[in-house]
Amino acid sequence: MSLIKPFRALRPAPGRAADVLAPPYDVLSSAEARARAEGRPWSFLHVSKAEIDLDPGIDPYAAAVYAKAAENLRHMIAAGVLARDDKPVYYVYRLTWRGRVETGLAAVASVAAYNDNRIRKHEHTTPAKEDDRVRQIEAVNAQTGPVMLGYPPAPAIDAVLASAAAGEVAVDVTADDVRHQLWVIDDEAAIAALTRAVEALPALYIADGHHRSAAAARVALARGGEGAHDYFLAVLFPQHEMTILDYNRVLRDLNGRNAEELLAEIHKRYVVAASREPVAPATAGEVGMVLAGRWYRLTLKAEPMAKAAQVKDPVARLPITLLTRNIIEPLFGITDPRTDKRIDFIGGGRGLGELARLVSSGQMAVAFALYPTQMADLMAVADAGAIMPPKSTWFEPKLADGMVSHVLD
Repeated sequence: MSLIKPFRALRPAPGRAADVLAPPYDVLSSAEARARAEGRPWSFLHVSKAEIDLDPGIDPYAAAVYAKAAENLRHMIAAGVLARDDKPVYYVYRLTWRGRVETGLAAVASVAAYNDNRIRKHEHTTPAKEDDRVRQIEAVNAQTGPVMLGYPPAPAIDAVLASAAAGEVAVDVTADDVRHQLWVIDDEAAIAALTRAVEALPALYIADGHHRSAAAARVALARGGEGAHDYFLAVLFPQHEMTILDYNRVLRDLNGRNAEELLAEIHKRYVVAASREPVAPATAGEVGMVLAGRWYRLTLKAEPMAKAAQVKDPVARLPITLLTRNIIEPLFGITDPRTDKRIDFIGGGRGLGELARLVSSGQMAVAFALYPTQMADLMAVADAGAIMPPKSTWFEPKLADGMVSHVLD
């Protein structure tokens, strides 16, 4: 099987995209989704978060929720709000956000390549979240949330996408300060060229969507045989255009120390400089810290930095690993951030001001601003078959649910 192939997308009918497009299912709570869908009967949240149409107290994983999702999707198709293309094609999906432009290829990607690690992972998944996506796919008989994949440098792919995006746009909608655009690539020569060019790549890399891809693989295994379920919905972006924001840490106490004692301990490993402004780190070895009403720039000293650089494991060089091994573990005694209630994670989209607010309000005792993980580091970790620490990457902007869906017929 080829690494990717064209498909017949189920997508908004002409003029209906603004009514349909919605944030990804996993970035909103049920309450937030209910509020966002108020007065918007065709929002894709009625499919991706179908509990919003049931009793507010319902378990979002109840069987009735998945049944309602299927009912709502059928209703949107019957009403002509969603329509399916007549033949398999590729699509250009462009995201524009805060001056950044990312131009991707919407396609379906091989489950076999995922199982063989040619489509590479960098995160663990949790069974409960996988189960949820499996039940959703089976209920609606479609994959409705695309996996975001990155591809290594491939000028030939970039050129075909740029050429297609110079044509007539099929969708052009701005929502939540993100511009979403879609073009259809139905030229047979362009389709063949893209298939060949992607096939020539050594690997693809999951950026966002580990649970969606894992669930697709489980559905394919359960269904067996050959069919549409052998591929999963994806949008492929060139690695150099992808945006990873910082994913910062806040801690609820100082582990028995006062601020002066913590600074003294940090001084043993870092050069510490007070700052009048919020600190956005410029390298992996730098950290911004909010403590007792002040910002500090922490710069890892030469010896621990050199020690990390000498290790072959690419995980050891990540900004979060450097912070964890030099501050969070030795000074706070936190060895499992997944379960330790003293630590929390703040996505970079909320800004450095949110870190200062949490500390000044007393909700948190100290905050650490991290240098963003780089795509090259993510790919190196995936190539090594390693797993990144939890909450290492925050990709922005997000792909919209409802732009394209992959029907499993």
